[in-house]
Amino acid sequence: MAEQDPPAPTTLCDALVIGAGPAGLMAAEALAHAGRTVLVAEAKPSPARKFLMAGKSGLNLTRDEAFAQFLTAYGAAAPLLRPALAAFGPDAVRDWARGLGQPVFTGSSGRVFPTSMKASPLLRAWLARLDGLGVRLHTRWRWTGWPGDFAFDTPDGVRLLRPRVAVLACGGASWARLGSDGAWAGLMGDLPLAPFQPANVGFVVNWSAHMARHFGAPVKNVTLRAGGMVTRGEFVISRHGVEGGGIYALSRPLREGAALTLDLAPDLPLDAVRARLARPRGKASLANHLRKALRLSPVKQALLMEFARPLPDDLAPLIKALPVPLAGPRPMDEAISTAGGLRLDALDGGLMIRDRPGTFAAGEMLDWEAPTGGYLLTACLATGLRAGRHAARWAARAPDA
Repeated sequence: MAEQDPPAPTTLCDALVIGAGPAGLMAAEALAHAGRTVLVAEAKPSPARKFLMAGKSGLNLTRDEAFAQFLTAYGAAAPLLRPALAAFGPDAVRDWARGLGQPVFTGSSGRVFPTSMKASPLLRAWLARLDGLGVRLHTRWRWTGWPGDFAFDTPDGVRLLRPRVAVLACGGASWARLGSDGAWAGLMGDLPLAPFQPANVGFVVNWSAHMARHFGAPVKNVTLRAGGMVTRGEFVISRHGVEGGGIYALSRPLREGAALTLDLAPDLPLDAVRARLARPRGKASLANHLRKALRLSPVKQALLMEFARPLPDDLAPLIKALPVPLAGPRPMDEAISTAGGLRLDALDGGLMIRDRPGTFAAGEMLDWEAPTGGYLLTACLATGLRAGRHAARWAARAPDA
């Protein structure tokens, strides 16, 4: 019989954080400020990869709006997220960035960005601050289980850790190449999980060949409706379908099968649209008439021709409520974020897992969703902070603390 390798020895540690994204780093900082000795385990070769990718096109930190309005972006999860967001909301996010030497500004849409428009300077400053607090970051440590101790595959072999307190911040299930692969769900045993679903994702449209010349074109100043939800903004025509902020804001009802309609002239009531279309057009083509009477851009006209044929005599109702048939969401790994994950009712008010005393959870691995526009990052930071603070308090009361 072949000899088996002896089991890896168990190492005791004070505070363990699994995942080095924004939620995990914020939890680590809260624990370190409370005097805990913190080890952060990250599966990828470097931390916060999804955070850095999000910052390549301009890092949207948070949103400048009244707290009550801000909270509505989280839908059904708002009551359970409220304590975390009240303690670390939009104003606190701005102060946090400034404290890391990154001035911020608010755009015309209310979105808040670092002046540099990049994530990398902020992350470098944050990691330096964490290093100064004594936080140890181990990369290429992949969490593989917790039958008792926390097990990790590392470059040096299997490592077993027995922390006094732990925070899980393992991310969602999109952009797997950046670390959010959702593999942790297979380690949860009997803990209640909601199935992962794509959020902030594009939707498939089976375009005709005539739409090809509009691929990449933005559709601006439209009102989008789905399942009782209404948003005004813009989206982009892509080869695969439709994507962008206006679509992302309606991800949940669209994912659940609600029909999408577009108001292509949101500043005009139906009667006004009808009256303008009734003006004599002489020898002008329909395209020129639509441009002059309603200022419909070429891409809006293309959408109208794509989905309104055969053209009715009265175009006004379709201009105000143009149906766009969707063929489902794009693959989950293309989604900016995911719904689903560890159910919020599995946690207590301090984000501790009820069935695992001393283990807390934060960030996108929890079952909540929100549109883009600063809501995602703010909630990840806020829940990381809350989990870290409550974990530190729990550790202080734990035996042998």
